[in-house]
Amino acid sequence: MPINPYHTGKEYEGKMFVQFIALIYLSYIKKQIQVNGLLKDYTLPVLLDKLDVIECFDQPGKSFRVGEMLEKQKQLYHDLGVNPPTSL
Repeated sequence: MPINPYHTGKEYEGKMFVQFIALIYLSYIKKQIQVNGLLKDYTLPVLLDKLDVIECFDQPGKSFRVGEMLEKQKQLYHDLGVNPPTSL
């Protein structure tokens, strides 16, 4: 990753921390794909694309809402060992 001369040390540390957390999540998802036998149907990018289309809406003064989710998407969440997102 190229170093941006306009970032301060704290900004750079924050960015690195976020990337580290993202790597942990990706590692967990990849492991769950392997453990649950999803590799025969999905690669990591394909699975993430299937879940990426779920829309979330957050408006000031209103409750958080999750858009329509297909049953296949809900099943993918369950297969990964994660509860699907729900509206508040």
